[in-house]
Amino acid sequence: MSAFIQQLPALIGVVIGALGSYLAVMRGDQARFRREQAVRWEERRLTVYADYARSLKKSVTLTYRVAAHLGNDPHPHPLSPEEAAPQLAEATDARDPAGEALLMLGSPEVVEKARAWVVAVMDMEGFLRDRTHSPETWSGLLQRQRAARESYYAAVRRDVALPPGHSGEWRLAPIRTP
Repeated sequence: MSAFIQQLPALIGVVIGALGSYLAVMRGDQARFRREQAVRWEERRLTVYADYARSLKKSVTLTYRVAAHLGNDPHPHPLSPEEAAPQLAEATDARDPAGEALLMLGSPEVVEKARAWVVAVMDMEGFLRDRTHSPETWSGLLQRQRAARESYYAAVRRDVALPPGHSGEWRLAPIRTP
């Protein structure tokens, strides 16, 4: 029995070492799993944010073209309201699932900024449905939409921890007439 008692501290040390090693490996695996899960969700959120922006931007581009047809915008490819109607309906239909995904995965701040952006776009669409000719009013609607878009992108960048980005406003050189 005395041989067993002499080896008991070594045996206890082995058991404690094995238990410590097991706990360290388990904690490391749990931490790695949480990091990988966070990265997966962040990638999904970024995809949802981009899909929503893409679907809304399609509506915006169509409104520019219709506004050009009505004499409110200098877009080089005007489109009559009749020709644009099916495309606008399709773009609006595409916004709904993108918006639902945004509601499910988006942060409250991003969702609120997305709401402000879509309301600005809907106001632009309403202006065009009325077939209003007022370049000044259209310009104000454009500025509101651009500010809302910029706020949305800034909120997205904060949510996914990206550095500040470009405003998205492209200044074009004036068109020269020969």
